Amino acid sequence: MNRRDLYSFMAQFRLGVLSSISSAGAPQSALMGIAVTPDLEIVFDTLQSSRKYANLSARPACSFVVGWSGEQTVQFEGIAAEVTGSERQRYLETYFTVWPEGRAHLEWPQIAYIAVRPLWIRYSDYEQRPPLIAEFTFPMEERAGG
Repeated sequence: MNRRDLYSFMAQFRLGVLSSISSAGAPQSALMGIAVTPDLEIVFDTLQSSRKYANLSARPACSFVVGWSGEQTVQFEGIAAEVTGSERQRYLETYFTVWPEGRAHLEWPQIAYIAVRPLWIRYSDYEQRPPLIAEFTFPMEERAGG
């Protein structure tokens, strides 16, 4: 399992479970429509009035679970940031490739697009004997987008 294989696996899925932490320290999870970049970033949209937006704005560390058909999954920990500026279009195109109907959301007054850069990813395949477990960590320069 290498990063290309990991991308191929993750890109099969249009849904993932996002977990974030509330201002009270409580975990909160939501099923999200997602897209994955070749750099293994997860992109999604949300409303600025949502709990997840408030959580991620104040505490950007979050996690995802992606893939749950069979016994193959990805556990993903990363740092979320709203996409703005010159990189916004690249993230939007990634998202709209998976969710073309999402273009209509651009008209919503409180829409926000979030990209989550990976810090740690664990791929697990318990259908294999022995199970295949592969962990990926990302050097600081990759975490900062460099």
